[in-house]
Amino acid sequence: MKILIANRGEIARRIIRTAHRLGHETVAVYGDPDATAPFVGEATTAVALGSANLDESYLSIERILEAADSTGADAVHPGYGFLSENTDFANACIDAGLIWIGPDPQIIAEMGSKIEARAIAESMDVPTIPGWSESQDPAELSRAALRIGYPILVKASAGGGGKGIRIAQDELEFAEALIEASTEAERAFGDGSVIVERYIERPRHIEVQVIGDKHGTVIHLGTRECSVQRRYQKLLEEAPAPNLSDETRSAMAEAAQRLAAAGGYDSAGTVEFILDDTTGDFFFLEMNTRLQVEHPVTEAITGLDLVELMIRVADGEELSANLPARRVGGHAIEARILAEDPLADYAPQVGPVHQLHVPAGVRWDSAIEAGSEITPHYDSMIAKLVVHAKTRDLAIAKLSSALDELLIDGVTTTAQLHRWLVDQPDFQNASLTTRFLDENSMEATADDDVEQLHADAAKAWAAANSTSVPTSPWFGSSLSLTPHSPRRVVGLENADGEIFEVALTEADLDSHMPHAVDVANRRVAINHRGATHAFTVPTRSQRWAPSIASRRGSGTAITAPFPALVAEVHVQPGDEVAGDQVIVVIEAMKMLHSLRASGATTIAEVRVAVGDQVASGDVLVTFETAETEEAP
Repeated sequence: MKILIANRGEIARRIIRTAHRLGHETVAVYGDPDATAPFVGEATTAVALGSANLDESYLSIERILEAADSTGADAVHPGYGFLSENTDFANACIDAGLIWIGPDPQIIAEMGSKIEARAIAESMDVPTIPGWSESQDPAELSRAALRIGYPILVKASAGGGGKGIRIAQDELEFAEALIEASTEAERAFGDGSVIVERYIERPRHIEVQVIGDKHGTVIHLGTRECSVQRRYQKLLEEAPAPNLSDETRSAMAEAAQRLAAAGGYDSAGTVEFILDDTTGDFFFLEMNTRLQVEHPVTEAITGLDLVELMIRVADGEELSANLPARRVGGHAIEARILAEDPLADYAPQVGPVHQLHVPAGVRWDSAIEAGSEITPHYDSMIAKLVVHAKTRDLAIAKLSSALDELLIDGVTTTAQLHRWLVDQPDFQNASLTTRFLDENSMEATADDDVEQLHADAAKAWAAANSTSVPTSPWFGSSLSLTPHSPRRVVGLENADGEIFEVALTEADLDSHMPHAVDVANRRVAINHRGATHAFTVPTRSQRWAPSIASRRGSGTAITAPFPALVAEVHVQPGDEVAGDQVIVVIEAMKMLHSLRASGATTIAEVRVAVGDQVASGDVLVTFETAETEEAP
């Protein structure tokens, strides 16, 4: 069988890995920014789709089917995201004579709509959150919100991934929440319809993995906890879900299996629930008719390969009746590594990956390698770090250790957030809810730790350069100078252009800190509390380029906080705006970010238009400054 993977990044690599193990050939399709991505080179064949514009590449049904036809593909695996839950795409693949490695398109249509899925769940006596979706008229939705009672959750009917979701605390917030949720849903999924429902104040997010075949067998493979979230985007998942009573665990699993069986579900899928941490009640949230990002934790505790099962059932094979009994046991945790800076309001990060070191003994599903370029065109998730151990406590310890060794030199990631998170009592006690990151934030590194960081980086550089370059740049043996070696001073330049000097003696060269040294490019990277800090080591004769601050202009202005695409411009020269008014909306890594005025002012100049690509620090809009009154 030749399988076309209609996706990119780490999930494309993960599907390719299983397909090749089973003896199948693979076809990768890619947008222009992914031309040199690892998944493209790992597939048997690769076909270019088009530009960075998703409609011309990963969302183009026509171009993907053309790629399947030109390469003689027999089957299509959609991965997750993009077209994975698109009924038209599934039907088009089947109509083209391709094997669709996913559930029946009719099931995708029914469960892909949160409105229809809710109705099906209610018909199967699966508990649902009080809500309303009988009309998309704003006035009727507003009245429904009043009947349900605030706070209200407004969420997209289609799609997932935390997009198209807003909370309204009262009627004043509802109108804006409705517009924002609907607009974001339309942009992300091509469907702006929404549901309004009761917002549960202390929720846990629990899900159940199911798998079905085309012969009527549907089974569940246990629970997962996905409560560590930001903006409804999952950041860390574990299996099995901890701190559940046997009664609740069994009831959730039975409800999920019953719901899936009712529709004749015939692939891998996930039934998601909200558990009210206050009352212990659980409610159906949605069903994802695709492979989930967090599927590796289920694979770790069951010993099953879900992609393999999807391929086999799509080809007509029956599931073994003994499948649920094949349990490895233990506990697994997955940390999603995002190219975002948690200390800068999760600003997207782009650029090259200079050096990469992954600790031994973990599962690393990754879109990147050393030399990869992270662009603003796609989702910010670049890897998943997965650990498995006999108990949850041991799994937490293993994750902590792995995060202390992980090195990603070039871009800031959320690895540091995960390292902070695993030390938090609420996480260790399995008592946190989806509100945890709304109520708690990671603090910046203390100054004394920064000084130690500089010392460790200098030691790593000096050790690597004291004799010949070590064969392994990661954890080289402790190198030392001869007893008569003079004191050394190492200069380090950080990403902000600041230069530090560190004086070392020969005793300082015995450095065991996780580090990476690229002697040829004069770079050294150090892991500190899960974060990778990289430095260049300037020569005495080098001069440094001016700071990008010169692009920021002078006076009062709205500037781009990171590379992005201009999605909306709400002003024009001469407009008077109020404080906190949205001026420009930008899009980066599939998320919308509103840039607002900090006070009442008048627009002087608008330097961008919808569709423009902007760099970090670029001036987007300038404000008129008040003229100084002349002295009498």
